[in-house]
Amino acid sequence: MRLDSTDKQLINLYQRNLPVCERPYLEMSRQLGISEGEVINRLQTLQSDQVISRVGPVFEHRRAGASLLAAVAAPDEQMDLVAARINRAPGVNHNYAREHTYNLWFVMTAPDEDTLDERLDELEHQLRLPMLRLPMVEGYHIDLGFDIDWKALP
Repeated sequence: MRLDSTDKQLINLYQRNLPVCERPYLEMSRQLGISEGEVINRLQTLQSDQVISRVGPVFEHRRAGASLLAAVAAPDEQMDLVAARINRAPGVNHNYAREHTYNLWFVMTAPDEDTLDERLDELEHQLRLPMLRLPMVEGYHIDLGFDIDWKALP
């Protein structure tokens, strides 16, 4: 997919500093000089074409509640089924396969530690698979924003 100047501007401006307001796409549209609907359509197209993976804020999870990295050892033939069940659980914000005995990893968030434990217990019960729970010992902020117009040197 070829990106036009508006797509590039949309990506560059909002990799960071996504407006936090009642209508963020309207605010973005005002800054870009296009309609709110066009902002939404462009983001949907960029996502469906796998130019971007998600649209949403990144925040310090400890300020918003509790979270935990967890993993299960899903039988290979049930990987998609287990992944789909994990994705439906409240508070799961991403899920990915790894080459490891515990081959399906995910992050779950909740308003507090008690709710997080309840959600994890319930999911473990539904999956009927043992769950590895890995609480964060130390947090790291990795800025993964990149200038979309960056060109490699020859």
